[in-house]
Formats: sequence, structure tokens, C-alpha cells
Amino acid sequence: MRYRDYNTYLRELFGERVQKIPLDAGLSCPNRDGTLSTEGCIFCDRLGSGTGAFVDTGYSIREQIERGRSHMRKRYKAKKFIAYFQSFTNTYAPLPKLREMYDDALAYSDIVGLSVATRPDCINTDILSLMSSYRDRALVWVEYGLQSAHDKTLKRINRGHDVECFRRAVLDTREWGLNICAHIILGLPGENRKMMLETARYVALLPIQGIKIHLLYVTEGTLLANQYERGTLSCLKREEYVDLVVDFLELLPPQMVIHRLTGDPGRAHLIAPAWAREKTKNLNLIRKRMQERDTYQGKKYAINQ
Repeated sequence: MRYRDYNTYLRELFGERVQKIPLDAGLSCPNRDGTLSTEGCIFCDRLGSGTGAFVDTGYSIREQIERGRSHMRKRYKAKKFIAYFQSFTNTYAPLPKLREMYDDALAYSDIVGLSVATRPDCINTDILSLMSSYRDRALVWVEYGLQSAHDKTLKRINRGHDVECFRRAVLDTREWGLNICAHIILGLPGENRKMMLETARYVALLPIQGIKIHLLYVTEGTLLANQYERGTLSCLKREEYVDLVVDFLELLPPQMVIHRLTGDPGRAHLIAPAWAREKTKNLNLIRKRMQERDTYQGKKYAINQ
């Protein structure tokens, strides 16, 4: 591989395939409940970029894990799993509630990891201390949505925090010895190639251990959908995205774990671009482009220092 992919990283740690089980804890977000806004980020749908397993069915954490384990065992022959709190903001609750959530998830001997997706403005010392307390029995990752290293973009997408907030959260989190995965989105409104690659350079300079690179796609029921329907938003073409991802990877530290290289939209609710549904093809094109260019993750990282 020309980049340090997540699956290989997990195999190095555990000696076998490990699968993430996405979880919906039924939490909300300060950008939706009126604390910051009632509209949310322009790309976020009613499921909070998650499965909807709680919203739509009411399944408890343990029910979701049991169903997820059964599915992953059959499909991937996996024997070890990571509990991934994916939907909405998974530190946005009182500490006792968070402890109950995380304890429920780690109650199974084959759950070897805990991954918590949240916002950089929804973290504090007590929460970081709680998550750090699980490090003696599980691999722990905290996933922070940054999306862009440009404050004007964060304002445009109604993110509700600035870049400095993200930086402070990263530094505070590392003090507790926790692994950090940053989420970024390519193709955000108003951004050009130069701005997107500036985001790559920004995250490369922070003590971040992993990254998820997402494609901006449009789903039903979002503010982004309204913009798309009015004709004020256009999505990246596949060739543009492939080249951007390769350019982005070249600027990242070679040791950074690449958790994701593209978005994975729900097929039934996707509006655009249609090619976002073809995940395998998109990944293969990125890998092919890296071979064609004879490049690799970190090739331009030293230049960036």
C-alpha cells in the first residue's frame, strides 16, 4: 500500500481482522438542540451521519453490538471488534450517561476498541479522563470533526466552532494519551484546491494520529440539499476528487493512519454526486492514480515542515 490504511494498522496491533461496529447512542448535538443552532451543519442529515439504529428502531447499545457482531462475523469472519459511537455528538451528555454508554460497549470480551466521534467544543477534562480510563483494556480513539482549516468555511457550513477550538481540543486530548482522528471534507462550498491542501498542511502539523477524508455529498433533508436544488452548489467530479485525495495524502505524515479516503453515503438518500455510491471503484481509482504518479503518503511531508 502507498498509504497507511486503517485495516492494516489494526492487523498490526491485533494480528487479525478487526471490524468497527457503528453505534447510535441517541444523543443530540449543540448545533441542533438550540445551544448553538437548531439547523446543524449544512451537510448533516436527521441521522447525524450515522446508522439511525436508535433513532429509527430504539435499539439499545448492547442490542446494536450484538446485531453488529453477528453481521460482521458472517460477512467478514471477524472475531474482534471496535465499538464506534458514530451518530451525532458522542460526548454530548452528562458524565454518568457517557460512562454507562462506554461501559455497555466494552462489556464484551471481543470488543477490543472504543472509538468516539464528537465535536471539539464538546470535550472537557472529566470526559477525557473517563475515556483515558479505558486505555488499559481497549484501543481508544477520539474522532473530531474539523472539516476545514478555514474559519470562513466553518462559518459558511454552520459548523459552530472555529479552527482554534479544534487545535485546543487536540492538544488537550493528547495530554491524556488518547489517539486522535480528524475528519475533513473535500469539496466544501467556497473552497478551491489551494484551500483544501492548506487543510492537509494544517492537520499534518498537529499531534494527530489518524484522519478520515470525506467527499462532500448531498443527502435528503439537509441544508446542503436546499443549496443544490437552487443551483448554488456543485459537487466535485470524480477525477477532481481522486487527484485531490492523492495530493492530500502526499502532505500528511507517513505514520498517520488513514481511516477513510471517501464518504460512504446511504444509497437511498443520496442526491449527488451519483458516483459517490461506487465506493470500491473510487478507492481503486485513488490507488491507481498513486501508482501512475509513483507517489505515496508523506512524499511532500518534509517539504511542508
